[in-house]
Amino acid sequence: MRRNRGGVVSPVRIRPITFAALAITIVTVVWLVLRWDYQPRGWSAEGVAVLESLWLESLPDLPPDPSNAVADDPRAAEFGRRLFFDTRLSANGEISCATCHQPERHFTDGLPKGVAIGMSKRNTPSIVGTAFSPWLYRDGRRDSQWSQALSPLEDPNEHAVNRLMTIAIVVEDKEYWHMYKALFGDASSVDTMFSNIGKAIAAFERTIMPTPSRFDRYVAAVVAGDEAQQTALFTDEEVRGLRLFIGEARCTQCHNGPLFTDNEFHNTGLINFEGEEPDKGRALGIRDVLEQPFNCRGAHSDDPARECADLDFASPGPELIGAFRTPSLRNLDNTAPYGHKGQVATLAAMLAHYNEAPDAMIGHNEAKPLSLSKRELAYLEAFLKTLAAPSSYSER
Repeated sequence: MRRNRGGVVSPVRIRPITFAALAITIVTVVWLVLRWDYQPRGWSAEGVAVLESLWLESLPDLPPDPSNAVADDPRAAEFGRRLFFDTRLSANGEISCATCHQPERHFTDGLPKGVAIGMSKRNTPSIVGTAFSPWLYRDGRRDSQWSQALSPLEDPNEHAVNRLMTIAIVVEDKEYWHMYKALFGDASSVDTMFSNIGKAIAAFERTIMPTPSRFDRYVAAVVAGDEAQQTALFTDEEVRGLRLFIGEARCTQCHNGPLFTDNEFHNTGLINFEGEEPDKGRALGIRDVLEQPFNCRGAHSDDPARECADLDFASPGPELIGAFRTPSLRNLDNTAPYGHKGQVATLAAMLAHYNEAPDAMIGHNEAKPLSLSKRELAYLEAFLKTLAAPSSYSER
């Protein structure tokens, strides 16, 4: 109320714009609180369900590989382990599978591109948990672990040996030859023996699985309702990063499941090294896998039914230009550099790329800008580092 000049008391008129401004101010404050300083503790039933879907405890049993009759034979795994670390399987006697797939680096090498006899075209992917993937290599140019294991042997930039040289090493090593005959018997042709050697290596690689991370222990505490353990395991910043990961940042659209990958192919607009031609990725990889003789349909598959659903439905298309297989995010902090050519040096730089989502050099970038603040990006990075875990491999 107020008095006018004549002393008459009249109600105060509040302009409509005042209410509008007040409403905008309240909404803005609430939005900022929720965005920056929301309470990180406590999960809804829906949130717990999402966390459980990412939990390593939710990893299903290994899918069978009918194309490899010895895939789960411990004798094959031991034979394959020895082959995996054997430098005789190279032109200079110095290169093994473990040269690029180093156990202490979670089976990567820490380099932008793999270096063996020469330099490979792409970054070395981890082989941890790849038994769950229907496609191997970043472009999916192989459809089984055993067919993938054969490729580096004949690649002039990797092992640079041929099939006869590989077989000769196995035949001339008495212990290897005994192990081969006990497992396969069949030595009827060069290609049969060569493919069997790949199947033994694959049996070993099939045993390489991720181990529980701090994130997995945190989820266990959430499921158990142990708030004290949750607080002990995750900082507020890490929880905020986790909430962003499964929410506003939309990371789980591609990085889902216990291995944090959908095993599909996406173009995310990564820039090549200066002077390099854009990499067509899956667009060429799919043609390669359909044509190569050691695929699921080939004569050396152990599956008499030749049930190759993934291969049957695979077909090239323009949407695959510049697309690469979604990598697992487990042990992300220990497997830099990132990208199909190792063109992103740090985790922070990779998050900055997704935050901006620039146009792709080739094809179409599927990613949309995250538009997160610097603080939110720091939260997200803090969470991603909780996916680190010890290597599952130990010297026998």
